[in-house]
Amino acid sequence: MPKSLIIVESPAKTRTLRNFLGSGYDIEASMGHVRDLPKSKLGVDVDNGFEPKYVVIRERRDVIKKLKAAAAKADAVYLASDPDREGEAIAWHLCETLNLKDPRRIQFNEITMSAVTEALRNPHQINRDLVNAQQARRVLDRLVGYMLSPLLWKKVKKNLSAGRVQS
Repeated sequence: MPKSLIIVESPAKTRTLRNFLGSGYDIEASMGHVRDLPKSKLGVDVDNGFEPKYVVIRERRDVIKKLKAAAAKADAVYLASDPDREGEAIAWHLCETLNLKDPRRIQFNEITMSAVTEALRNPHQINRDLVNAQQARRVLDRLVGYMLSPLLWKKVKKNLSAGRVQS
């Protein structure tokens, strides 16, 4: 019998949700972000609207494989990453990486039976404005780090790096 798949960020949440929801749901964890800009290069196409070029995080390849298999068997997929900008980006990256056609975004601010069942009754679309805000922060962080760090090495001290863009 098909089950609905709920993807959360943390394995600790999977155990709690399994206790609440029972056998009608398959609960899996993404372990946080599943894609990022590549470590070995800029990963931002500055000539094409500063388009980020994401890659699957090496340590998440097995997680992605497991999530793809679970999604293929599910009658519905609920993306239950955290209710913030990073969580929204994680949901979007999961949608893109798993090739989800009809993902259902759910959010809850507390892990209680009532909060989770209320979220399941009211799924919504991924908030692209929050995803875009997270992407802009990530791209700016990368550009500042890649452009300023070499300057710091020349002018100040080797192995210094420019800090994160605060937003």
